[in-house]
Amino acid sequence: MMKLVVIVLSGILYLGLVLGEINEEKECGFPAIYNFGDSNSDTGGKSAAFHEVQPPNGETFFNRPFGRVCDGRLIIDLIADRLDLQYLSAYLDSIGADFRNGANFATVGSSILPGGYSPFYLGVQISQFLQFKKRTINLTITNSKWSSSKVNINIPKPDDFSKALYTFDIGQNDLSYGFQHSHEAQVRASIPQILDIFTQAIHQLYIEGAQNFWIHNTGPIGCLPYSVISYPLKPRGLDATGCIESQNEVAREFNKQLKDRISHLRKELTHSAITYVDIYSAKYKLISTAKKQGFGDPMKFCCGWYKNGYEVACGQTRVVNGTEYGKACSDPTKYISWDGIHYTDAANVWLANSILNGSFSDPPIPIEQSCTHLSTRV
Repeated sequence: MMKLVVIVLSGILYLGLVLGEINEEKECGFPAIYNFGDSNSDTGGKSAAFHEVQPPNGETFFNRPFGRVCDGRLIIDLIADRLDLQYLSAYLDSIGADFRNGANFATVGSSILPGGYSPFYLGVQISQFLQFKKRTINLTITNSKWSSSKVNINIPKPDDFSKALYTFDIGQNDLSYGFQHSHEAQVRASIPQILDIFTQAIHQLYIEGAQNFWIHNTGPIGCLPYSVISYPLKPRGLDATGCIESQNEVAREFNKQLKDRISHLRKELTHSAITYVDIYSAKYKLISTAKKQGFGDPMKFCCGWYKNGYEVACGQTRVVNGTEYGKACSDPTKYISWDGIHYTDAANVWLANSILNGSFSDPPIPIEQSCTHLSTRV
């Protein structure tokens, strides 16, 4: 009997040690983030390339416009916070940029395929990264050759490129543009082509030494208030939450195929660590349980106005029949949608708290440990 007790206790002790090792997994210590995407993660690209984002954008957190189409922070900002890194400067921003902890190539309207809303599609963003990396290394070599005192404090260390985290939040505009300019069946049929380009981009970065990838799938586009407002068949075609079911179905198909592609990438890129993040489910959970999470009607938005053919973009005002429309609401923290398309600071904080601990990830691991699950172990 004593022998049995010893064996059981030994087993419990061993299990405790194993679980302790898992729970105390060392953090990756990512020195930099390189981000590729659209307005969901643009921290100033549009403002630098075209025209500056106007007030009241930025009012909640930054107290002024800060390059983001949001009243405050984006999920990419909260990723930087979680990893104890500074907020990413836009690659296109020539004034006050600091690239020591990485760079952001995302711009408003960007898509994976060319020919959408923005000229800065994914292929262009990858080209910009390659140039950024090459010039950083050349500049470092030049400084080392001529004078040790000429230190460029605003560029990353060359060794950081292989240790960095490469983040992606792109694809929503491929679907959105398709819905506006073709039929849903055509959009669905284009998904393999879109993902061919996406996987090529991952391969290209891997060849350049990138190993750690954090990839968001696409969100429930049919739940964007702007999409619902302009949907001609409503109330038919809406689900119980008030979202356009057919558009969300296409988004889910996109995500299913993306997850399959990532499974293949893990087998092909044997020294990579690729995390697939189900941002769709996180966003849909937030929208479908808005009241429970402390928000108001998820189909209402804080800034701008769309009704009966009238459209007033956030940052503008317009008088219709003696009433002024377009001003921002008094309390953005009660809204999920900032302007009918983009999420508020409060919603982004909720989403970041939900996804960065690994709850919506495959494999389910916190972002600060996402370099530890090399695909050779999967």
